[in-house]
Amino acid sequence: MFVPSFYREPDSSWMVDLIRGNPLALAVTNGRPEDGPFATHLPVIFDPETSGDWSGELPGATLLGHMNRANPHWAALESGSVLLLTFTGPHSYVSPTVYEKTPAAPTWNFTAAHVRGVLEKIDSTEETLGVVQSTVRAFEEAHGTGWDMAASLDYFRQIVPAVGAFRFTVTGAEGMFKLSQEQPAEVRDRVRGSFGQSACTYKRETAGLMSRLP
Repeated sequence: MFVPSFYREPDSSWMVDLIRGNPLALAVTNGRPEDGPFATHLPVIFDPETSGDWSGELPGATLLGHMNRANPHWAALESGSVLLLTFTGPHSYVSPTVYEKTPAAPTWNFTAAHVRGVLEKIDSTEETLGVVQSTVRAFEEAHGTGWDMAASLDYFRQIVPAVGAFRFTVTGAEGMFKLSQEQPAEVRDRVRGSFGQSACTYKRETAGLMSRLP
């Protein structure tokens, strides 16, 4: 990912927070010339056993994900192969009317992280079930209502044979946080203020990130 110097993340915690808050990743691999590339949207979490409270640089962290085994992408994956996971955070269109200056050009403020790593396919049914359970726990805590999965474990065991789970060791990561840093402070403040008052959730979340800028 090309990241101009203006838009590099202020520190690594921004990317960790982006992944935790926006865990639906796009997994991308080249595949073979006749059938690739492959791209699959799937949920991803930090491995609770090794990286559950991860807050530092992403290389070295372990992530867990899963997809449908019927997906041709699963068959194309091999343990030891390289995978790219992309995560998209808050983003929104910036109209030149917010700048209150001329000339001006519209743009799009956005946040994203591209995470590269090595894949390990999980073959064990019990380990796959563990990935599904860990994913439920993580998402219920962060995004759900505290649903208790205990009564559904037998159902989980019925569907787990169709689940392709994997472990992903991060080898590199790049974050782009395009939040009007190239603009003069007064213009950036106007963009942040406009977004913060919007009814659009994405704009308000983008404004929140802009408020964290140094």
